[in-house]
Order: sequence, then C-alpha cells, then structure tokens
Amino acid sequence: MSVPPLLQVKGLKKHFDVRKGFFGEKTTVKAVDGVSFDVMPQESFAVVGETGCGKTTLGKLVLALEKSTEGSVLFDGADISKMNGAELKKMRRQMQVIFQDPYSSLNPRMTVEDIITEPWVIHDMHKDPAERSKKLAKLLDDCGIAKSYLPRHPHEFSGGQRQRVGIARALALDPKLVVADEPVSALDVSIQAQILNLLKDLQKERKLAYLFISHDFSVVRHLCTRIAVMYLGRVVEMADSETLFNDPQHPYTEALLSAVPVPDPSIEKRRKRILLTGDVPSPLKPPSGCRFHPRCRYMKESCRVNDQSLIKAKSGHETACEVLPFKDKRSEAALVAL
Repeated sequence: MSVPPLLQVKGLKKHFDVRKGFFGEKTTVKAVDGVSFDVMPQESFAVVGETGCGKTTLGKLVLALEKSTEGSVLFDGADISKMNGAELKKMRRQMQVIFQDPYSSLNPRMTVEDIITEPWVIHDMHKDPAERSKKLAKLLDDCGIAKSYLPRHPHEFSGGQRQRVGIARALALDPKLVVADEPVSALDVSIQAQILNLLKDLQKERKLAYLFISHDFSVVRHLCTRIAVMYLGRVVEMADSETLFNDPQHPYTEALLSAVPVPDPSIEKRRKRILLTGDVPSPLKPPSGCRFHPRCRYMKESCRVNDQSLIKAKSGHETACEVLPFKDKRSEAALVAL
C-alpha cells in the first residue's frame, strides 16, 4: 500500500496587483504561476532558484501566510486554503517555519526560554511544570542549546546560536513539516555546515519532512532528496537530487549547476562555465512562450511561441523544455556536475 503525500501543492498561483507610477495603470506581478509538487512524509524537498523567482512567496502560500490567487495546498489530505481561523491554528501545529534571518526573526525583548516556549502558550500545551521542564530539556539537548542560555536575550548570541533557538522554537510543537526558508544563507560557511548537520539529525530523530527553500545547490545537495528548480514563478525542472546534478534536463538548471564550485582543482580547471546572456525578465511582463528563451543557448523559434509545462524527460524526472532532453551531445553539460 502506497503512502499518500504529506503535502500536495496543485496549480498554485499568487498574483499581486501593482500600479505603475502614481496615476499609472494597474498591472499584475505573477509571483507564483501554476506550481505543483508533492512532499512525502519524512522527505527533504528543495525549491531552488534565483532571488525574485517566487520561492519565498511559495513557502508563505504553503503555510497559509499568504492567500493564494488560484490552486490548492493539501496537508494530510485537508485543503488549508479553505480553513477558518480555528482550524488553521490547529493545523499550524503540524506545519512550522525556520526563517532566513536569525537576527530579525527573534523578539529582542524576550528571553530564550520565552521564545522557545511561546508556541506552548499560544496552543495551550504542557501546563504541568514537570512535563514542561522535561520537554524543554529534551528540546535544548536536541538543538545543542545550553541550559544557561534560557534567561538570556537574543542580542547576546551569534547568528548560529540564534538560529538554533529559531529551530528549537519551530520544533516545540512536534510538527510533521518544517518550511526552512534559506535557514543558513545569513551564516558563516563553517556555521552553515553545523546547522545543516543539525537539521539532518533532527529530521532522522523526529521523522520530519522539510520544504527547503534555497538559492544554493551545494546546500540542498547535502540535505535534500528531491529538488524543484524555479524560474520566474514556475517550476522548470524537478527530479531526485543525484539525477538532477548528474543529468540536468533544462538549460537554466544546467547553467546554475555550472556555477557551483568543485573542491577538486583538476576538475574545476577543465569545467566549462555556462554564462547566461541578458538579465532576468521582469515578472511584470514575462516573455511569451518559454519564459527562459531570451537567455537560452538552445533556443528554437518555437520556444518563442510555445508555453512550456513540465513533461517527463525520464522516469521521475520532469522538465519544462522541448529541446535539451532530446539533444544527443551536450559536451558542456557533461562537465557541469562532476
């Protein structure tokens, strides 16, 4: 018997109305424009893309922090977009978030103990002092936080220590899904490795599913089993981690992977960088046809016209490209993910 997905995102859209100038005409930014994917229980699923591609907005839609324009988000089979305040509050015990900036995501007026235990106050949990003390001690131990930190305030700690507090807060309610929005991008590289290893250990121990939002392929390769690549509000490629790194099937993914550093100098020397021409188009007026075609080196005339949706390039590998999967020789791509 197959296990149903924990999270199902179906045709999700978020459009923002904006005005050009003080008296200008109203236009629409399509921040998220028809995104679909599933996240299985205890899976690490990554959404990767450049700044402005819509991945953070997608995370907010999943958590119902933003109301979608169209589409649905199903968590454990229930459509969260149709829930009222009380139902949504109950559901959010199972869905928590780790924010990008550990310096702005913690209340500077609260102690570490108050920050970590605030979810219990909101959801009226663990009132018994003995139970509360036991749960708190376990949470501190799991997240590598010393008990002496509890009476102190966030400004007394480094970024890595603050992020551990943020992680402890997210896990206080024993969620099934954690949305991690660039959780290590504001940290030093050495601290990034510690936090990523912590997240990996916590996932195994607590049987968590992650929706991991990032712009860094090196980070998601270390943590995630499946990856979706976003460009201008849409998913352009989706596959398991190793398949995506070894055989990218979309020109945008191929170019992004070519920029990922390789620690072996001999391999790094013979790799070929794929430089994208032009700028990222404005989401106010995305290109016709394939949205990537103005920057694509494989572009055909049909790419200007045909709007691309995800197709199966191989088993479990989907791409929104009608050219690259069918090319026989891709010498540069062969050196992308060595």
